[in-house]
Amino acid sequence: MNFDKNIFSQGQSLFTQDEFNKALTEAKAEIMAIAIQTTKQAIQIEREACAELADNCLNIETLGDAIRNRMKA
Repeated sequence: MNFDKNIFSQGQSLFTQDEFNKALTEAKAEIMAIAIQTTKQAIQIEREACAELADNCLNIETLGDAIRNRMKA
């Protein structure tokens, strides 16, 4: 597929295939970086919530259930 000429721009060049590929690669990398950072933050939040449950646990035998039932699916 060649994006050198755009049929809607009456022959004006919008960008080349190489420019498109480079921009697409950069966008994918940025999306992955944001996804990784968001996942790390979510894990840290969940870890802290579980630690708080453990700190406040009166009966160690119920801790597992308290963690499992912390968020309803």
